[in-house]
Amino acid sequence: FQWSSPPEAIERFKSQEIWFPPPQFYEFCRLCNFSSLGELQKFSSTRALEGCERWMPVMLSAQDGFIQLLPGDELYPEDPDYTGEKKIMSTDKKVEDLMKEGGIFHRIVIKNINNLAVYVNIQAKYKHINPLMVECDNSDYNSRL
Repeated sequence: FQWSSPPEAIERFKSQEIWFPPPQFYEFCRLCNFSSLGELQKFSSTRALEGCERWMPVMLSAQDGFIQLLPGDELYPEDPDYTGEKKIMSTDKKVEDLMKEGGIFHRIVIKNINNLAVYVNIQAKYKHINPLMVECDNSDYNSRL
């Protein structure tokens, strides 16, 4: 066990010293908005009564990776499969093409187990704060963000 700040944890992830799954990567990126525990506590206490929503990622399999689509993303289905009983969404397109074609993002791009990127350009609900967009490689999909 080792205590790390969110930016330190992400750097350790990027250098492959540690690994955590995409939802935790997303949350570490959200925590990067706060420079101290005090700031996080203040944000949490002022936002606490606003509400929250439950949502699940929907996996999109691309030619060279995966994208976890989250609510608000233009590719997120109207009727998401929360049970995993339906076939995984797939496309013959590459991740890069999907990113260049898109305009409304709330997703985690997964090139491989140690190469994740968070892209969000929607307004978070219930006064939540969006994650900082962090990439583990040098891909540049910011042309529409």
